[in-house]
Amino acid sequence: QVQLVESGGGLVQPGGSLRLSCAASGSIRSIYVMGWYRQAPGKQRELVSAISNDGSTNYADSVKGRFTISRDNAKNTVYLQMNSLKPEDTAVYYCNAVVRNGISVTTNWGQGTQVTVSS
Repeated sequence: QVQLVESGGGLVQPGGSLRLSCAASGSIRSIYVMGWYRQAPGKQRELVSAISNDGSTNYADSVKGRFTISRDNAKNTVYLQMNSLKPEDTAVYYCNAVVRNGISVTTNWGQGTQVTVSS
């Protein structure tokens, strides 16, 4: 079993910043990829950003230059620094981790944290 616990969501004005955190715990041998997805009302869940265990990253075009993903492998934690937030960034943000535990590889999700960008 792997648990992902997110924190850092909330209400922020346009142009503001938030930092999301996600800590993984449980039966973990290694974590291949950690990332953030988001889902706005009435829309499909979409990838925001991901970081692999070698530090390579990718971002959705809509957040490039505004969001930065980072990772602390010693703490099994991933962060998402979100700057210059826009109302269209409003969504539930979900942490995702692809984990090897023993001989199996599993995809795991956090419970989600609400981010609301509004004046």
